[in-house]
This record gives sequence, C-alpha cells and structure tokens, in this order.
Amino acid sequence: MIHTRGLRKQFRSRKETVEAVKGVDIDIEAGELVAFLGPNGAGKTTTLRMLTTLLPPTSGTAEVAGADIVAQPALVRSRIGYIGQGNGGGHSFRVLDELRSQGRFYGLDNAAAAARAAELVGSLDLTGLERRTVGSLSGGQRRRLDVALGLVNSPRLLFLDEPSTGMDPQNRANLWAHIRRLRVELGTTIVLTTHYLEEADAEAERVVVIDHGEIIADDTAQHLKSRLAGDRLTVVVEPADVERARAVLGRRALGLEESPDADGVAVSARVDQGRQLLPVVLRELDADRVPVRAADVRVPTLDDVFLSLTGRSLREDVEVAA
Repeated sequence: MIHTRGLRKQFRSRKETVEAVKGVDIDIEAGELVAFLGPNGAGKTTTLRMLTTLLPPTSGTAEVAGADIVAQPALVRSRIGYIGQGNGGGHSFRVLDELRSQGRFYGLDNAAAAARAAELVGSLDLTGLERRTVGSLSGGQRRRLDVALGLVNSPRLLFLDEPSTGMDPQNRANLWAHIRRLRVELGTTIVLTTHYLEEADAEAERVVVIDHGEIIADDTAQHLKSRLAGDRLTVVVEPADVERARAVLGRRALGLEESPDADGVAVSARVDQGRQLLPVVLRELDADRVPVRAADVRVPTLDDVFLSLTGRSLREDVEVAA
C-alpha cells in the first residue's frame, strides 16, 4: 500500500537548509495499522504530508495506494483519506453541508452523499450539530467533524495525524471503534501519528520511531519493548543483603540498578518476562536467606523504548511542546 525509497524533504530557512526528512524507506502492506512516533519536529507530519501529496519531496520516490505521489497526485488523493492536525471544515459552513459537499467531491451522487453524511454524523457523535456552523463548534466537535470528512470516501488507505487530540475519552473510544470497524469491513490500511502512546501500543501492529528525520526503529510494540526496554523487576531488601540480591538478580538481568528506598535498598534488574520470573527470583532469595520487604514488576511502555533509543523521554518532549 505504501512503498518509499530515499524519501527526503529539505526546507530553506534563513539562508540555511533544514533536512526535515532524511532518506526514509517505508513499506506498509494492505490492511496494516502503523503508528509513527517521535517528538515534535522529528519529521512525522512532514513524511505524512509528502505521502498525501501535500508536500513535494526534495528527492526519493514513493508509491501510495498504487500511484506515484509526484506523477499521479490526483489518483493518490482519490484513493486515500487524510485527517491532518488543522481543522478541515469551512468556518462559516454548516456541518451537514460540509459532509455532503465532501461526498460530492469524491464523486458520490446526492443521495449517496447524504446517506454517507448521515452515517458519519451518527457514528462520530455529531447528532444535533448538523445545522451548526463549523465556527460555532467546540474544539472536540470540530475534531470529530475533521475525522468524518476524512472518512467520507471510505478510503482504502487512511492517514491520521494526531486524530484524537482534543477529544474526551468517550469520543476517543468512539473514534477507535469506527476505525476498527473500517478495518474489519473494508480492510482499510491505517497510518497514524499520535502523542497518546497508549493508543499506539494498543492499536498498532507496527510502531515506527522517527527522530531527527530518520527512522530509528520499526517493529511491533511488543518486540520493541522487549528488545529495547525490557521488564523492570525490583526487590527491596535490607542494606546488608544488597550484594546477595544483586547476585540473584544479576544471573538473569539485562542490566542492574539500585537506589535508596524508604524501607531499605531497592535492587532493580531489566529482564525478559518479568512477571514469570518474579516468583523464581523470590524463591531463590528465600533460599539464600534474603528477606524481601517489597517486590514489583514494571512492564515497559513505548516511552521507555524511546528513552532507550534516544536518551530522552518522548512524553517530556510532548509536555514541553504543549
């Protein structure tokens, strides 16, 4: 569904050249849901804007939904949906009119456009807003309208750039229910950028991490967490037992740490399959006569993966930008 080689975008800024995207190679198969993660300015949105023909690449090639983004931009646009970060509806136009017009732009007749608009109004909780102007809507309502506009043509390939920003938990859940339904009923391919790491973890089959315009990781969320972060198993022991605890954990650790704890000393190990390993470690510590005051296993997040790859937290970057 997406095939790129050496995709690159440069911008001129104050007589300097800024490389926003540095030779990206991507292959995405039909039906996949792929999440792009990275801090603000990493190149995620620039990549999506190239793939959706909104920005011409400086160099490299890309085929999207079977069409070349440079030679066949109109064909690409007819086959995709794109929900960008900005609002797509006209400020002074009514919600239902915008949805019907979008359907007509995609070649639907009046009856089909009206039916599709009504379906999306119901599924994205826009009922009662049909005659409101876009400018009178709240931020969350506008965002739901943006999503509806991107789904009018039931696209084979859907690009979502921060789709759930500004939505409350209920509407975010409704959005994802609709996306899942698209995938089941139509086999829609989804390419997503999000700052909600839990969304990417729960919904995406692949996670692509972008930093400084380059792809630095591409795998399933589970494999990335296991390979790059690992579970963190922690036991709290008396100061006199630290060395013996380190010896027990060290036999299976990918890395060891220790830090003061209110009840003693916390010895932590990065391990594979920490939940299964915890009972084994506790039995070994008991056999070695090491009293354990507390124990815990922390399963890694995608933010831990980003921290492992870059040395900084993706969440911190997002919070600073916000």
